[in-house]
Amino acid sequence: MSFFGGSPSPPAVTPAPPIPTDDTAEVQAAKQAEADRIRKLKGRKSTILTSGQGVTGEAETGKKSLLGE
Repeated sequence: MSFFGGSPSPPAVTPAPPIPTDDTAEVQAAKQAEADRIRKLKGRKSTILTSGQGVTGEAETGKKSLLGE
């Protein structure tokens, strides 16, 4: 019963770790790795013209007519 002895003291607060800044080598390396990963994905996506399900639209099988005929 804590109401007889008063309130217990709160636990000691530990300081938060420092926030990494952009000038650290670790942050710069992580940014470069992420930029490289995105660039590689973008390059691969540009070569794939269909999805895994294949072409879902109608095939253009009609013959184009010449003008004036």
